[in-house]
Amino acid sequence: MTTRMNIFKAAPEVYKTVLAFNQAAVKGISDEKLVHLVLLRASQINRCAYCIDMHTKDALNIGEDPVRISLVPAFDEAEEHFTDKERAALALTEAVTVLTDGFVPDAVYERAAAHFDEAELGHLIGLIAAINVWNRLNVAARTPGGHYKPQPRA
Repeated sequence: MTTRMNIFKAAPEVYKTVLAFNQAAVKGISDEKLVHLVLLRASQINRCAYCIDMHTKDALNIGEDPVRISLVPAFDEAEEHFTDKERAALALTEAVTVLTDGFVPDAVYERAAAHFDEAELGHLIGLIAAINVWNRLNVAARTPGGHYKPQPRA
């Protein structure tokens, strides 16, 4: 596929706004590995090559287990590799990303609410919304995957 445009150079105010929203959502989630699992799962569902590449590399960069990364699409069938909290967050990620029948099922929401306090759950939902925006921007612009370089760890 040929890149259509660099959407972030074409619309820098969009980039800055989405980045600020994303940063606000991340601030409320204490588990960095969980953040990357959520970002990766939504990106897989949305088939965003750039974001899949980015979040896989970023997860590896913070010490995430490659086995867990490979099992993210089957998190509920790989329960020995993911905590109940992680599986609840990933289920919520799928529900919010796909919006099956136009809503997030009560059982999925309640599963997540059992593991996150209200503030952290609000930030998690915000993070899921933010990655969906990033995915849609990159997919529409056909931003290529495979070239992302993670930031060195401090």
